[in-house]
Amino acid sequence: MTQIIFIVVSPNSLLMKHPIALIASILALLISSIAIAATPRNVVFILADDLGWGELGSYGQKKINTPNLDLLAKEGMRFTQHYSGAPVCAPSRNVLMTGKHLGHTEIRGNLQAKVHFPQFNQGQHPISASTQTLAMHFQAAGFATGAMGKWGLGPVGSTGDPNKKGFDLFFGYNCQAVAHSFYPKFLWRNDQQVQINKKAIPGHKKKPTGEVTIAEYTGETYASTPILQEALGFIEKNKGQKFFLYLPLTEPHVAMHPPQTSVDEYPIEWDDEPYRGQSGYLPHPRPRAGYAALISDLDRHVGAVVKKLREAGILDDTLIIFTSDNGTTHMAADPKFGIGGVDATFFNSTAGLRGFKGSVFEGGLRVPMIVRYPAAVKAGSVSDEVGYFADWFPTLCAACDLKAPEKLDGINLWPAITGEGKAAERNPLLWVYPEYGGQVAVRIGDKKVLRRNLKTKRPEPWEVYDVVKDPSEKNNLAASEQALIEQAVSILQKQTDENELFPLVIPAAKD
Repeated sequence: MTQIIFIVVSPNSLLMKHPIALIASILALLISSIAIAATPRNVVFILADDLGWGELGSYGQKKINTPNLDLLAKEGMRFTQHYSGAPVCAPSRNVLMTGKHLGHTEIRGNLQAKVHFPQFNQGQHPISASTQTLAMHFQAAGFATGAMGKWGLGPVGSTGDPNKKGFDLFFGYNCQAVAHSFYPKFLWRNDQQVQINKKAIPGHKKKPTGEVTIAEYTGETYASTPILQEALGFIEKNKGQKFFLYLPLTEPHVAMHPPQTSVDEYPIEWDDEPYRGQSGYLPHPRPRAGYAALISDLDRHVGAVVKKLREAGILDDTLIIFTSDNGTTHMAADPKFGIGGVDATFFNSTAGLRGFKGSVFEGGLRVPMIVRYPAAVKAGSVSDEVGYFADWFPTLCAACDLKAPEKLDGINLWPAITGEGKAAERNPLLWVYPEYGGQVAVRIGDKKVLRRNLKTKRPEPWEVYDVVKDPSEKNNLAASEQALIEQAVSILQKQTDENELFPLVIPAAKD
């Protein structure tokens, strides 16, 4: 929003008789104006689902079209060492919402609510009533708050209901399992089901023989369409006041369900055989084109949000953050098709990083991250500042002049984002992940210490990588880094609370 300052000075005033005082007054007003402009009125946090490190043009992607996100990077700052909160959906979102790392969060894996709460037939294990969220903090500060997309932190009516966790309006998928299909029977608007299809198209099916078609798995309403419309409506409704909008969009998480028109944008020569559901989720006649279409659709959603902010006259008053909840979809037993038919090798989705979703290697945790806010963020800039999801709570508080709660695990990245200096001294990044065999990781400086298969009969030994010099994690330095391993183990043991839902024993350095 452009600010116009009128300075009216009487010819007989003291300021006219003292030019230096006049200049000082003008400078004070200008500095005050700049300070106001440097504080965003609104925040839009856009979270992709399973988007890989190398799947945007601005991060080196050569085959998938992402013009809107590439423009966002051109107009803002792109981070090269940003990490998700966890290698999979629910715990990563929990870290984001609470500012606590996986050693302190209660949700450390994808657990269905019905396991411990049989009254719920959908949704994931709820965050507790006492848990304070980023949205609650902004809501208490007078921001209108909205979330449109995929929640995954507690069913409607539970302690993790998004309306109980700081959101005035929630619209979308409450349950991650339901979100495996882009054609569910209904979505949620707060505590009300909104039917969008006569019947749900299941997100999982195999078709070993016969023709595979897109039409066979298409319903009346593609869920992303009403979700996006709700987001745009929220912006329109609240354009005259400050707001916090959280957009955990579902693309490019499989099942592969993009509209035919989006698939047709990509070369038919890409696909020489259909995907038949052999690696989970739905079949698709053109899986490479289908996956690229999901990411291009995600890009179009971001473009629509930016366009709406511009039309509302508040684009440059709004801090926009874009990132992903974890790395790209992992490989499967099938030599050609990964989970859901995704061919990550064809797209170079990890851009050389090791590992995928579900892994504490870089490919599972390092994610694209873009920030746009022209009043304080230099256009076209690139930052190698190390950060992760636990940092967003204190960072967004600092950006919006709010006092952050005490005892958050993250640090304030805002000085690094604005170029005003380095972020606060970096405390080690930490992941305690009991799924996929049981994994832990700690990044200390340029090095990452990790261990895998902790819940199996044959745990892997400790591994150490210099992830700056060796982002592909090919050169294990464990033999010469015993002291660093001992430091990492000490951090893990001190920073990991007991958790009955997601137990994981931290072994000693020499075990």
